[in-house]
Amino acid sequence: MSAAAAAGSYDVANTTWGGVDGELARLEAQAALSFEEELRIMRDLGLTRAGPLLELGAGSGAVTRRLRAAEPGLDVIALDVDAGLLRHAGGCGAPLVAADGARLPLRTGSVGGVLLRYVLQHLTDPAPMLAEAMRVLRPGGTLVAVEVDSMLWGLADPMYPELASVHATMAQAQRGAGGDRQIGRKLTRLLRREGFTDVVLRPFAATNDTHPTAAFAPHLGPERLVPLVASGALSMGELALAADRWRRFLADPDAWVMLLGFAAAGTAPHGGPAPSVPETVPEKPARFWRNAQ
Repeated sequence: MSAAAAAGSYDVANTTWGGVDGELARLEAQAALSFEEELRIMRDLGLTRAGPLLELGAGSGAVTRRLRAAEPGLDVIALDVDAGLLRHAGGCGAPLVAADGARLPLRTGSVGGVLLRYVLQHLTDPAPMLAEAMRVLRPGGTLVAVEVDSMLWGLADPMYPELASVHATMAQAQRGAGGDRQIGRKLTRLLRREGFTDVVLRPFAATNDTHPTAAFAPHLGPERLVPLVASGALSMGELALAADRWRRFLADPDAWVMLLGFAAAGTAPHGGPAPSVPETVPEKPARFWRNAQ
């Protein structure tokens, strides 16, 4: 798994059809679909104005590369628990750190911003990671968490009611693995609970008014369901039904889709938290690593 924590529902090799290669392609397509809207919100909330920016759960670097291109003057640190997946982020222009997001090898108060993009939904308990994010943020620093909510995912026209149980199975499978696809509605409460101030929620949308309908395949296509068939959660008949409806949707010139995402932001209070873990010497000293001189 890769959600920047050692325990969670994300399994890079079993998230979509095609194993790791298929997941790398899905992550790129997902970032291409919504990054511009996410970036607008990040800028509005001040996330890109004060570095360095820690991207927790950077994975393959799909967003890291886009961040570096959009904000070339911003220092970005790409961190993920999955060292194998993180290797695919090579060349993104940011230092790559393989570490547990609930035990960061960074000094207290050493970063100006933290980005958690589609990470918290995979964690059984988001609190330890949010507490660590708070610790490494400077007073006044900004955290932005980008997430989804499976019951507020968006709209599609035409709709296929016969697929409701299929999509519910995906959410149930993630919940059974320790994740939460309804975390979007909980984001602001989670941030307030961990002591963040000035907490806000910003929804954003991607539609096929500005993107080809095929670009929504990572979210609506049947590829995401293939691992559920392999695990026995879905039948081959249900997979065939989902594939047929996706083909119909693609072929319909009047089909319309809107996918909703949610960006929650909070500010690290002045005064700052006490260090939550012992200070240790990092492998790669730098001005923001623990005990760096």
